[in-house]
Amino acid sequence: MRGCRPLTDEEVKLIASSFSGSSAGRDRCLFTLGWNSGFRVSELLSLTVGDVLQHREIVDRVTVQRRATKGKRESRTVVLNGRAQTALRRWLGEMGDVSPGTPLFPSRKGDGAISRVQAHRVLKAAVGANELQGKIASHSMRKTFAEKVYDKLDGDLPKLQKALGHASINSTISYLSFKQEDVDKAILLI
Repeated sequence: MRGCRPLTDEEVKLIASSFSGSSAGRDRCLFTLGWNSGFRVSELLSLTVGDVLQHREIVDRVTVQRRATKGKRESRTVVLNGRAQTALRRWLGEMGDVSPGTPLFPSRKGDGAISRVQAHRVLKAAVGANELQGKIASHSMRKTFAEKVYDKLDGDLPKLQKALGHASINSTISYLSFKQEDVDKAILLI
């Protein structure tokens, strides 16, 4: 989403700790997996229990099928870090014994996953509860992932492009518009 900004480490902690109610485990897992995988919200919502749990173990890598990716050109696989695996383990523990075809983020209203609109509402409620400023929406999870991976890759844009699953490097560059502050500081220091 254009204009959304990435979250700071402190904001990530605040949001993760502010989910409540009967869906808190689901919502916390969605948020944690979102900012640790870089999947788009629609990609996250396409996941099933069988995509992340095989032989009663959390998988090392999660693949989103081509039909659920933007442009529907090819599937995308992302390695799961420890935070993502822990969040999945907790959430799957809460879910109990469910079939592999069960949506990973089920709606309380029927057999499907929550909608993109509901995922957006969940995040906006957590943002509002913490009175966070700036444009923060569900895409902020993806931008947070982009910022963290970009820093870990020492600014390697082609690798970041691959991590985000972008077809064009220009899309990747647009994710880094928040780095303008760094450019401004550097200019002021010369």
